[in-house]
Amino acid sequence: MPLSKPPRLHPAWAVAAVAFVALVGAAGFRATPSVMIQPLHDEFGWSTGTVSAAVSVNLLLFGLTAPFAAALMETFGIRRVVTGALLLVAAGSGLTVFMTASWQLVLCWGILVGLGTGSMALAFVATVSNRWFVHRRGLVTGVLTAGGAAGQLVFLPVLARLTEVSGWRSAALTVAFAALAVVPLVLWRLRDRPADLGVTAYGAGPDDAPAAPPVGGAARIAVRALLRAARTGPFWLLAGGFAICGATTNGLIGTHFIPAAHDHGVTETTAAGLLALVGLFDIAGTIASGWLTDRLDSRLLLGVYYALRGLSLLVLPSLFAATVHPSMLVFILLYGLDWVATVPPTVALCREYFGASGSVVFGWVFASHQVGAAIAASVAGVLRDQLGTYSWAFYGAGALAVVASLLSLMLLAGKRLKPVAPGIGLAFAEPSASSA
Repeated sequence: MPLSKPPRLHPAWAVAAVAFVALVGAAGFRATPSVMIQPLHDEFGWSTGTVSAAVSVNLLLFGLTAPFAAALMETFGIRRVVTGALLLVAAGSGLTVFMTASWQLVLCWGILVGLGTGSMALAFVATVSNRWFVHRRGLVTGVLTAGGAAGQLVFLPVLARLTEVSGWRSAALTVAFAALAVVPLVLWRLRDRPADLGVTAYGAGPDDAPAAPPVGGAARIAVRALLRAARTGPFWLLAGGFAICGATTNGLIGTHFIPAAHDHGVTETTAAGLLALVGLFDIAGTIASGWLTDRLDSRLLLGVYYALRGLSLLVLPSLFAATVHPSMLVFILLYGLDWVATVPPTVALCREYFGASGSVVFGWVFASHQVGAAIAASVAGVLRDQLGTYSWAFYGAGALAVVASLLSLMLLAGKRLKPVAPGIGLAFAEPSASSA
């Protein structure tokens, strides 16, 4: 009897692997300013608020770019958009070594790197998982989202050490070279749609025909999706919760954890190690969240995640004075498991509520995430300058996370949805009698 050939690995997994590498890099690039706040202050005399303003622009564009990047991926393809994004990151990071004024930091790290990393944001995750997978969507979303944590884990300690030993310019150039190094891999293995390789999405059956590409330019696609989604209650509940998610992660902890720890006598390298440890636990937490999203109600998951995050932030100020105490490690564990565990259920809900437009709508929901992050990054910096402490920023963020939990649980009232109408891509129905 002839030996049967082993089953061929579905190309969707190769696409997911390249997307993971790009997301690892994007997270590392975006996290770099947190190790540069103190060195830039020492060299140029810029206040925490001034440097935080550049970080806020980065965070804001990181989010606002996402829905348009998702629409561009529909129009021009994933590979072209991601390649262009990596080149923008390399240019923005590399040019910072020549800056002499704070507006140049805003231009290079705020605008150029913000646009580049925003094009490889979580809307990219939603596009890849929705387009290439039917089975294991939640798990793949969790793994790709965990790429953000992995990027933080890989880059932050290295960049912090480089900054400490060789100066912040070495860190900026490392980011530029790393971004350029990913471009050949993207051009080699990343593909736009399963049909490009003559296959269907992983796990697709006869009833899982791919959605037709939207008609119109990228801007029109993105704005049209927003206008339709904005007429529904779930969009505002998801966007409101995700805005608070951004404020309590990227905006506050991602930007200000290292300088806050420095206020308590902790070196940048040690603080970066603690933040990388958050990223390590986040890898496990986000993958587990993706697994749970395939099995449990995403609305309930979001409610639990936000509530736990709020409680951890409320106790953080009392733990900072004893950073090496086991209680701080407990915070690192709990907060790390919850860092971006909110992404897989949010992506799933956007797909459930908005159908074929789910990826673009998630881009707008993610934009709200970064608006919240940008506001929190600036407000926390100003509070530190005015009060000499980050404590009130942490207390406020904890209270907001509890509010996000309540917003998520409000979605349970309308969780029974009618099928999305063909060609519409957006639908929200009032609760049916069976769900009342």
